[in-house]
Amino acid sequence: MNSIEENLWNYIDGTCTPDEQQAISMLIETDEVYRRQYEELLALNLEFSNIELEEPPMAFTYRVMEAIRAEEAMVPLKAAINKNLIRGLFGVFAFIIVAITAYALFTINWNAGSTATANFSLPQVKLPVNLPPAKNLLSSAPVLKAFIFFDVVFGLFFLDAYLRKQRTAKQF
Repeated sequence: MNSIEENLWNYIDGTCTPDEQQAISMLIETDEVYRRQYEELLALNLEFSNIELEEPPMAFTYRVMEAIRAEEAMVPLKAAINKNLIRGLFGVFAFIIVAITAYALFTINWNAGSTATANFSLPQVKLPVNLPPAKNLLSSAPVLKAFIFFDVVFGLFFLDAYLRKQRTAKQF
């Protein structure tokens, strides 16, 4: 598109500044090329405004909307986990563990433990001796069996959830 057409389209659309609008209107009045081009563009603009826009058929609109709905349904409801965030957290915790271990190793007095026998003793724990083992509630057989049963049921529950998650991940 040349500059004459561009200026005239801006004039017709009303997107030019008032100074440009005044200059173009003077050119239309004085210059034959501008006047002829302006009349052609006005006729073309009138025909464009008279054209009715066709709407797509309802079947097409329905198919597009169904495709959009299906595409949105495929997006998982849970937010995606950023792998870099997981790696960063792993790095921070690994650094903390290494730093604590290094600090512990550097603060140990290595010369103190060089004797043949170590001079340390464990703290003495006093247990109640007057209770017979059968009367202790936590070490009785039914309580221990119930605890193991409870752990097995929860273990099976978590195994089932894990296997279901693996199966649904393979389907997509």
